[in-house]
Amino acid sequence: MLNARIAGIASYAPDDVLDNEMLSKMVDTNDEWITTRVGIKERRILKLEGEGSSYMGIKAIEKLLADTGTKPEEVDLLICATSNPDYRFPSTASVMIHGCGLKNAYGYDLQAACAGFIVALQDACAYVKSGLRKKVIVVATEKMSSMVNYKDRATCPLFGDGAGCVLVEPTEEANVGIMDGVFYVDGEGRDHLLMKAGGSKYPATVETVQADEHYVFQDGRNVYKNAVTDMFESTCEVMRRNNLTVDDVDYMIPHQANMRIIEAVASRAGMPLEKVLVNIERYGNTSAASIPLCLDEYKSKLKKGDKLILTAFGAGFTWGAMYIVWDL
Repeated sequence: MLNARIAGIASYAPDDVLDNEMLSKMVDTNDEWITTRVGIKERRILKLEGEGSSYMGIKAIEKLLADTGTKPEEVDLLICATSNPDYRFPSTASVMIHGCGLKNAYGYDLQAACAGFIVALQDACAYVKSGLRKKVIVVATEKMSSMVNYKDRATCPLFGDGAGCVLVEPTEEANVGIMDGVFYVDGEGRDHLLMKAGGSKYPATVETVQADEHYVFQDGRNVYKNAVTDMFESTCEVMRRNNLTVDDVDYMIPHQANMRIIEAVASRAGMPLEKVLVNIERYGNTSAASIPLCLDEYKSKLKKGDKLILTAFGAGFTWGAMYIVWDL
């Protein structure tokens, strides 16, 4: 029976850095306030005129293809997780397929907010295990700066831009690869984390633009409470389902939303912080891209057979956790 494994990983972050000191000149905030509350020192911003999320995704995919020795025509499918598509249509996946010359690949976008990467990874796993596809790229790419209101001191320190991607392939080894995942959605969370206008319910008008309703809105207290509870509970569930204890887990890779959330989830789960991989200090919250960005940064630390728990929470509310045995 086939299983699915991560056969390669790559990422891309823009060169331009927006640190807390620079941000303090744009809005009423300071380094101490930001660091204490969310643990972020700087974030990367894509400033190239006329370039969107696809630009960063293409850069990451090109590196992935080079690193894995994969020819563009060998890729069967590309799944793009993003909340910041280049356009409402066509899909960002189609733009990246063209940009990378993946002439034999089908592709589509997936919207699961900050949980997008693990949701897309579950899709890729199903395609590979079923035998429908052999080489699937999962790419999460987010130009979060495109939806940030830099007059809102509560949200503008949080977000940065970046992309990460993995190559998913079949394996006949039963004890490595993408082992399990649990996923949930609760639409009651809609009003606590959303972009209020710009969709079909509230199309853009002069009034919606003047009211700053085309930026991310977040009820921070409600999101924090739900994120901690849901990431903790889904982590525990996937561990129980696979008879894992904290001692069995080599590393946890949580969505990099807020250092206080990460610490709270780890504490509740009894996971020592030295087992929790974190890079939020340098990148901020890159939404769906945060987990692959973090995994790529620490890949030299990982070895074949390491047991990993990935967990994320995002708008919707949508959340979940995955159990992966590393195979690189």
